[in-house]
Amino acid sequence: MNRLYAIVGEDVADSLEKRQAARPAHLARLEALKNEGRLVLAGPFPAIDSLDPGPAGFTGSLIVAEFDSLASAQAWAEADPYVAAGVYARVTVKPFKKVLP
Repeated sequence: MNRLYAIVGEDVADSLEKRQAARPAHLARLEALKNEGRLVLAGPFPAIDSLDPGPAGFTGSLIVAEFDSLASAQAWAEADPYVAAGVYARVTVKPFKKVLP
């Protein structure tokens, strides 16, 4: 049985250009999780209090999805195009227990 894991990527400074370049590949992997019924939620953290932070960009991302183990969630996270493109300074993967809703 799959369990939930939270993947938190923290961006390097001034990541917006790298983010934009790697975004299509990053989103394709998220769409694959969604199509498999494993994605709970995903999205970035705006650097300012705005839905569209413009040139301020983003400070990171949160993904909550189902994986069969912590190791498989970590492997998936390490293969993210944002990691390869140098968008993330660090990625943390933790087990997640959904309580609500």
